[in-house]
Amino acid sequence: MIEKIKALCVKYEEIIAYLIVGVLTTLVSWGACWIFEATLLNPDIGWQNALINTLGWVAGVLFGYVTNRKYVFKSTNPHILKEFSQFAGARVSTWILDIVIMYVTVNLIQMNYWIAKIFISSVLVMIANYVFSKVFVFKKEKK
Repeated sequence: MIEKIKALCVKYEEIIAYLIVGVLTTLVSWGACWIFEATLLNPDIGWQNALINTLGWVAGVLFGYVTNRKYVFKSTNPHILKEFSQFAGARVSTWILDIVIMYVTVNLIQMNYWIAKIFISSVLVMIANYVFSKVFVFKKEKK
């Protein structure tokens, strides 16, 4: 039984690492959102809602690039600036997705900010981020 579990962990190492890093990245992003939402900005005001999410996005992208590069995709690409630009560029589309989802759920439907953030936006954003990272940013070199 232990050997089967070990084999599954090896087989799905990248996905397991992505889930762990993804949760940590999400916590960094949410932490930044919480700080701004609790201290300076009001999510019930549309432009402030967008600013809260944008600041959280920036924190998540910075943390996410470093941890995805090192622990998930184990990139050795020497062109770090180019790779980061691709990573951040891919994240722009999911930032827009987050902004739209949060605006619709909070400002139009009047759902609670954190319920929308945790149960709708974050799930869809995390899935899209993995696909973009795997396919466009940290793609494996063909030998």
